[in-house]
Amino acid sequence: MVLRCAIVDDEPLALSLLESYVNKTPFLQLVGKYSSAVQAMKELPDEEVDLLFLDIQMPELNGLEFSKMVDSRTRIVFTTAFGQYAIDGYRVNALDYLLKPISYVDFLQAANKALQWFELVQKPEEIDSIFVKSDYKLVQVDLKKIMYIEGLKDYIKIYTEDTPKPILSLMSMKAMEELLPSSRFIRVHRSFIVQKDKIRVIDRGRIVFDKTYIPISDSYKLVFQTFLDERS
Repeated sequence: MVLRCAIVDDEPLALSLLESYVNKTPFLQLVGKYSSAVQAMKELPDEEVDLLFLDIQMPELNGLEFSKMVDSRTRIVFTTAFGQYAIDGYRVNALDYLLKPISYVDFLQAANKALQWFELVQKPEEIDSIFVKSDYKLVQVDLKKIMYIEGLKDYIKIYTEDTPKPILSLMSMKAMEELLPSSRFIRVHRSFIVQKDKIRVIDRGRIVFDKTYIPISDSYKLVFQTFLDERS
């Protein structure tokens, strides 16, 4: 799936940066970029836009005001240098909120969230893959091949069935957990997320993958036991 997107930002550097991010993200197609909400209001209706990256603080017409005029089918990701707008952003049902300066990792996480939203709308049976940044490249990860995910401070390791080494990516466990369908994945520890269908052996309160033992922490035992009861 390819999402048609547009950018609205009155800062030329921010506009150029977001354009470069869009251009290197394989599932995004840029159909318009605008230096003001007034310009976008005049020209945007001519384009069918799935995803709008929208600055909040702009002269004449700000992003929060303009978001109420956008087609209801368009998903919005707000971009701003001011954190106090976050609550207002979610009040108008924004898909995500990016605080400047925006890294590509944060941008990609928001774009993945948008991709997941559109795929769920179009085919409710769930997404098949996600994109993560690893070694300066975008890697498409097939969800059904993931065994488990390990969190290491600001990084995660994705262990799959068909790669000898885990995929290392700069993102948080919370961000990864939000991308994964809860019907297929379960968090069993603050440092581990496991694919439910891959669980074969449980030994002394630990999930066993070959020679790897994944602990089930006390705070997740109740959720895990519920999963086991449903499975039995």
